[in-house]
Amino acid sequence: MASVLGFRALSLFASSSEKKDRSRGQVRSSGSADSTVLSSASVVVNGTSIGGGRSESTATSVYQGNGRLRSKVEEKKRVTDNVLETLEPLWDDGYGTYTVRDYFDMAKDIVKSDGGPPRWFCPVACGCPLKDSPVLLFLPGMDGTGMGLVLHHKSLGKAFEVRCLHIPVHDRTPFEGLVKYVGETVKQEHASSPNKPIYLVGDSLGGCLALAVASRNPTIDLVIILANPATSFGRSQLQPLFPILEAMPDGLHSAVPYLLSSIMGDPVKMAMVNIESRLPPGKKLEQLSLSLTSLLPYLSGFDDIIPKNTLLWKLKLLKSAAAYTNSRLHAVKAEVLILSSGKDNMVPSGDEAQRLKELLQNCAVRHFKDSGHTLLLEDGIGLMTVIKGTCKYRRSSRHDYVSDFLPPSRKELQYACDQVLGLLRFASGSIMFSTLEDGKIVKGLAGVPSDGPVLLVGYHMLMGLELSPLVERFLIEKNIMVRGLAHPNLFARKFESSSPEFSFNDWIKVFGGLPVTASNLFKLLSTKSHVLLYPGGAREALHYKGEEYKLFWPNQPEFVRMAARFGATIVPFGVVGEDDIAELVLDYNDLIKIPVVKDFIRDANSNMIRVRDETSGEVGSQELFIPGLLPKIPGRFYYLFGKPIETKGRNEILKDKKVANQLYLQIKSEVERNMAFLIKKREEDPYRSVVDRTLYKAIYATSNEIPAFEP
Repeated sequence: MASVLGFRALSLFASSSEKKDRSRGQVRSSGSADSTVLSSASVVVNGTSIGGGRSESTATSVYQGNGRLRSKVEEKKRVTDNVLETLEPLWDDGYGTYTVRDYFDMAKDIVKSDGGPPRWFCPVACGCPLKDSPVLLFLPGMDGTGMGLVLHHKSLGKAFEVRCLHIPVHDRTPFEGLVKYVGETVKQEHASSPNKPIYLVGDSLGGCLALAVASRNPTIDLVIILANPATSFGRSQLQPLFPILEAMPDGLHSAVPYLLSSIMGDPVKMAMVNIESRLPPGKKLEQLSLSLTSLLPYLSGFDDIIPKNTLLWKLKLLKSAAAYTNSRLHAVKAEVLILSSGKDNMVPSGDEAQRLKELLQNCAVRHFKDSGHTLLLEDGIGLMTVIKGTCKYRRSSRHDYVSDFLPPSRKELQYACDQVLGLLRFASGSIMFSTLEDGKIVKGLAGVPSDGPVLLVGYHMLMGLELSPLVERFLIEKNIMVRGLAHPNLFARKFESSSPEFSFNDWIKVFGGLPVTASNLFKLLSTKSHVLLYPGGAREALHYKGEEYKLFWPNQPEFVRMAARFGATIVPFGVVGEDDIAELVLDYNDLIKIPVVKDFIRDANSNMIRVRDETSGEVGSQELFIPGLLPKIPGRFYYLFGKPIETKGRNEILKDKKVANQLYLQIKSEVERNMAFLIKKREEDPYRSVVDRTLYKAIYATSNEIPAFEP
């Protein structure tokens, strides 16, 4: 087997200023933060500079095995000053900083004078990961450069130790040799960190490689993420073209890169990566035109990345990889997530994802209907977002909703607000008030404590419509991540559809939602989090006609004693506005009178996870269903957070159940008073209607918050 050679670091265009000259890059040699910066895309491998001059710092680099290089200074003492413990909400994930043009620039540089066997490198753009982060090994597609994650380097680098496999242009290692090589790396990583999972991200051909490695290492904890795996290569729509490519004269091969680029990806989605989504349509179209025009010259670079002989070899490699992998799918025990594209012109990715889901033991699918074969190089949802939304990120043998949670980035918040919640945000025009210590009601969230633990307890509006604006406002105004406790069925895999898009349920997880359990509440309060709790749960969110703004809380004070145990501050809040958005026309009592719908509801609820038993009163007997709503001309959502209630030092709450129950009833009454106050005061709001708010925004600056009543 080829010996292990490693790039410790490869960094091209590591800052925005470097992007001004895309013909030159900078690469940091291995070692500490003050390593010498190399010019013109040279890469240091075991003391030798590939594609450039001799490095000044190569003498300080030593081989560590498994494709890693470390400085001798690092051998004596590892630098830990830059290791992060946690990420702050709205961190910079770097998505949009790099584009497909950077991919071509980096790929062309890395294949210059590109000899030797396959090897690993660590992109400097990934930076320093969080403490105890797992390893992520990227296995490339046909190009073999290992640059396929360039759009995602910065975000993945916060959560993983990222290493990318580079297969040189003229390397002819057979598929079984690649499986053996990656497998040995996996075994070494497992031996060094046996309690951590190892992530394998496989793109196309790399998907076959990831599955094959997993089949040969069933006892190692692997998380496999596949982007349009080439296991269906035998059913490729392009099979009739492959003999033509082999017989094509060398003089005509220069046209092949343009053909491949149009087949493998969507140029428009590639060009959209760094275009601001909030631009006016005309400006967005202008930037898209410029981006597409600048992208076209790069396509000729495919000829250098995949020359004719290499292309023919890779096609044979794909054929053998698909056959090898399909014969071993039964042995795959790993956790698998498949990302499939709806516009894949190379392989039938959608159908293949469903086939693999049926064959593999632990497999989930997310489908992206508007993406092409090169899913990871196109505009859309970032890979780190998908990993978080599917609860695949973990640092130990089991996913923990508290310790493994990574807060949303600023880009994720922007995407969710524009693409997922855009219509609701526009229609609801949410306005929030809070109560200071002296009882004064003010606009904004100044009355809500910034230091945790804080327990927000309130009314659950119809269909939970109030949840998203609340979480968004806390992030924007106070930079606080509110962790919402939600019904466990939202997190159960058995309730997923057969081929789901990245859905609203996934976004709930990205923005901190977790199952409502006593252990999760315990963990959140012990980590001084801001927690959102709805005692009325699904019974309030799925209430019947005439029950709006009525609380359905359990008989027992479930949360008061837990809050007192950690000295948490309880903030009761009320929210109104559901009756200004839609009219409830079909509730549970109406739906069960329809035979087909009745059977569907009962079948769905037969396997439902029960949060409470029947002893909890009416709130414990809730059947889940989707109510029938008739939209109205939208009004407005109003929130009022009451005066904070301190539990720190109040030991009597823990010792005396009567005291705990009195506090529980006080909180419930406060929620009801807050809603009564809002229902009365909203009549004084001149901008309660969406029509009035739209006119205000048209006349005045769109960035200004629209006024409301004076509290």
